[in-house]
Amino acid sequence: MEGAGAIGQFGEARAGEIDTTNQPLLEQLRSEGYLLLPAPAEPHAHLDKALTADLVANPSGDLLGAIRGWVAHRSTISKEDFIERAERAALMGLANGFTAIRTHVDLATDAGTTGVEALLEVKARLAGRVDLQLVALTGRPASGAAGADNLALLREALDMGVDVVGGCPHLDEDPEACTHTALEIAAEFEKPIDLHTDETLDPTHLELELLADAVASSGFMFGATASHCVSLGMQTESVQRRVAEKVAAAGVSVVALPQTNLFLQARGQRVAPPRGLTALAALGEAGANVCAGADNLQDPFCTVGRADPMETAALMVMAGHDRPEQAYERVSAASRKAMGLPPTTDVLAIRAATLREAIASAPADRVVVRDGQRVT
Repeated sequence: MEGAGAIGQFGEARAGEIDTTNQPLLEQLRSEGYLLLPAPAEPHAHLDKALTADLVANPSGDLLGAIRGWVAHRSTISKEDFIERAERAALMGLANGFTAIRTHVDLATDAGTTGVEALLEVKARLAGRVDLQLVALTGRPASGAAGADNLALLREALDMGVDVVGGCPHLDEDPEACTHTALEIAAEFEKPIDLHTDETLDPTHLELELLADAVASSGFMFGATASHCVSLGMQTESVQRRVAEKVAAAGVSVVALPQTNLFLQARGQRVAPPRGLTALAALGEAGANVCAGADNLQDPFCTVGRADPMETAALMVMAGHDRPEQAYERVSAASRKAMGLPPTTDVLAIRAATLREAIASAPADRVVVRDGQRVT
């Protein structure tokens, strides 16, 4: 992947990818036939919604149908239920190799901060095994007088210990004001920002460019990420290049989410349905950091999923035309960069001869190592 090379050394090699000097456990795993890889990170999850596919209906199968179903159900969920499902989903991810997960959690006037309280509890429970970053997914509207209650909840969540400011400008009544307000609050609290951006095939939405311009003009320095960015894939090549160059220059990371966007986008479009991915080629050529995540896990926004980096990487190979090593970098080094994390020393040992085989077969035989110790 352009602009990164941490995984390029792997290719199809069996050896040389991880230094096992003075690391007896890693040396043992390698001798037993495991491929050693830098542990992946999940840059975009929704652990508060995870594992509700059999409880929350989405008859239309699209984004608005999922939102309607979830909002109708959200206020009925207890803190204990949030904790149980979120912890179970996070441990599924850890078993598959994730040692860091960024999860969005809803803030809404009908449910208050219940989800945040629950996810903070899960974060504490899993400390030392999997690191959770919590993103406050601010309710709508998220600007002006009409958004006062939602913004008050955002400030409360940040005071409670939420790590990142989030929101959905493309669904807001005033996308520009929503974006600027989110940046202002994030700067006030010295927190990163991660916005659901342009999760639509409608090319008239281009809030990604708005975000890049706002980050650049404000000098925002705490880290900015745009998730989805679907509509960029529907623009002309010249528009893609212009926006991609702005994104790269502003240092905004982009999260591609093939699983959920393949599920939600282009419903009912029977002729040449788009894949629902962002403009991967243009962003890569511009030097932007582009990572990949799974987004939803067996909920009304995507009724399938395994919390598995190999599943996401395989979808990036199939739907995004990535090379295997490029796809794995998106779910590992590039994801950590988007999350503001340093390169990892955590290791995923997986029973495969090559990286391509690991992505293709997704073997369940895996060991996760942190600080020289097994955590799975």
